[in-house]
Amino acid sequence: MTRLDQKLARINAGQYRPSDFIIADAKDPDMGPSISWTGEVKDASGTVVRNRTRAEFLAQMELIIEQDIVDVMLASASNIEALSRKGVFANSAVKPAIRANESTDIWVMRGATYSKQPSVPYRTPSLARVKPFTDLGLYSVTFNHNLAADIASLAAFADFREDCIKNGFSYFLEVFNPNVDTGIDPAVLPFYINDCICRSLAGLTKAERPKFLKIAYNGAKALDELSSYDPGLVVGVLGGGSGTSRDCFELIAQSEKYGARVALFGRKINRAEAPLAMIAMMREVSSHNLKPEAAVRAYHAELAKQGIKPARPLEDDCQITEAVLKPAVI
Repeated sequence: MTRLDQKLARINAGQYRPSDFIIADAKDPDMGPSISWTGEVKDASGTVVRNRTRAEFLAQMELIIEQDIVDVMLASASNIEALSRKGVFANSAVKPAIRANESTDIWVMRGATYSKQPSVPYRTPSLARVKPFTDLGLYSVTFNHNLAADIASLAAFADFREDCIKNGFSYFLEVFNPNVDTGIDPAVLPFYINDCICRSLAGLTKAERPKFLKIAYNGAKALDELSSYDPGLVVGVLGGGSGTSRDCFELIAQSEKYGARVALFGRKINRAEAPLAMIAMMREVSSHNLKPEAAVRAYHAELAKQGIKPARPLEDDCQITEAVLKPAVI
C-alpha cells in the first residue's frame, strides 16, 4: 500500500489523526492555462524574468517528490510519464496521479474567453495508455445550474467511470464552483454545490465512487455539512489563488478543523518563493504543530536563512486576504 492508501484506510476506518491529513501537489496547469501558470523564474532582486520551461517544471516536481512530504503528485499524463520513465517514483512513497480530463472552464490560456462560457466536458488522456505509469486520476466536473450543460458534464462523467472500471483505474473527483452566473443566491450557492455532489454520487456503487473529493472551500458551515453527511466520503479542498502565506496555512487549518482530510494545492505551492519550505510548513500546520500565523513567521525565517527575498513583508504576509477565510480565523 502507498502512503496515500494507508492514510485513506485509516480515515475510512474512523481512525483519522492529524498526521493522516493528505497533501497533494497539483502540478497540472499545463492541462489548462499552460505555459503562463507553470511558474516564474526570478532574478536576485525578485523580479520575474520569464516563465519556467517544461524541463524546469519537471525538475521542481522531482525535488518535491524527493522531499517526501506530499502524498500525491498530480500532473499531466505526459509529465507523469516523463517522471516515471526516469524512475522518480520507483522507490517513492509519493503517489503519482494524472489530470484525467480538462473541461473548458479551466481553459484560461492567454487571450482566450473559453472559461467565461458554461463548462463543456473534454478529455485528452487515454487511461489504457496511462495505466503503465499510474492507476489514479483526477476527474473534474462543474455544475452551472444550466440543464443542458450539466447533463452533458454528467454524461461524460458516466463514460469516464466506465472507462475506469474497464482499465482498473481509480479517481478522485474535483467539483469546481460554477464558472458562470447561475442566478442562485450567493449565500445558497455552497449548499447547491453540496447537493449536486451528493446527488451525483448517490446512484453509484462503491466500485464507481471516487477515492476522495476536491472542492473549493466555501466556508466552515458548507464544508462541515458535506463532511458530516457521509462518513464514507473523504472531502478535500483545492487551493484556489496564490494569496498570502497566511491564506495558505489558514485554509489548511480551517478545512481540517471542519472535516476536510485532503488539501490539493497548486498555485499556493508553485508560486511560493521556496516551494519546499512552503510544503514543510503546510505539514506542520496540518499536523497541529504550528498555528497558521506561527507558520508564516517560521516560513519567513527559512526564506531569510536561504537568502531568498520574500514577495511580501512579513507582517503583510501574515494577513488573511481571502474573504471566505476571515469569519473563522484560527
